Amino acid sequence: MKPFTEHPASVGETYVEHFGVATRFGVRMIAGGIGAVVHGVFPFLCTTSGSRTVQALHTEMVAKRGAVRDAETERRTVEYVI
Repeated sequence: MKPFTEHPASVGETYVEHFGVATRFGVRMIAGGIGAVVHGVFPFLCTTSGSRTVQALHTEMVAKRGAVRDAETERRTVEYVI
């Protein structure tokens, strides 16, 4: 089971959560790619769909990475009061 859980755990997700996030990312990349191909053939259509998709996915991934890092830092540095 380790190959199925190690990476998802490293980004703060369960296997099922990671499956959903990765699948959603993949579908959004496919849609953005189709928009870019359409734009290549018809330059007046889908003028920003590819770049908007890349920017949105990058922003989401960086924000998630920062949140996971911040949570791990907090977990390691929190002082417990008894």
